[in-house]
Amino acid sequence: MEKLELLKKEIKYIKDENIRKSLEVMINKLPDYFFEVAASSTGKYHPEYALGSGGLLRHTKAAACIAYLLLQDPAIADKYTTHEQDLMIMGILLHDGLKHGKEMEKYVKFEHPLLMAEYIEENKKELFLSDEDIELVKTVIASHMGPWTKDYNGNEVLPKPKSKWQNFVHMCDYLASRKQILFKFDSENNIIE
Repeated sequence: MEKLELLKKEIKYIKDENIRKSLEVMINKLPDYFFEVAASSTGKYHPEYALGSGGLLRHTKAAACIAYLLLQDPAIADKYTTHEQDLMIMGILLHDGLKHGKEMEKYVKFEHPLLMAEYIEENKKELFLSDEDIELVKTVIASHMGPWTKDYNGNEVLPKPKSKWQNFVHMCDYLASRKQILFKFDSENNIIE
């Protein structure tokens, strides 16, 4: 499986070469199932395009496209440096990277945002990012679930977004999970424009 080829267009959203190379390292480390499973096993929390084989990949592409489009608007983009924009897009492209754990488990791991943030930390020596950049990517991933921070037993597990970067990433993920916002995809799982 050529993982980078499956996210070729979205990787190009990133302008900074070191961030792009770091993202490519992490995409190649994602488990194969990320590119094959649905974003939601029940269909309760995601639109139809995110269901079925490749649904999680399509959800991720939709969230990245939303980020890219929002950042074309100076009223939004001017709140972030170009470097911050690239780091947020990196976070969006990786946010659900371990949704079913490092090894494929039957059900979604509620703590998957923390698992992905830890995975980036574990691999930081292979990345071309400063400690501050790594921390920003980790925090936007860890908090991408927004207000849904409690596990099935009611335990507070995930951090809520607090910073402008965390809120932006959560917003893009949230919008990509709304059934009212539809994207069309071709047979190669690319967004049709």
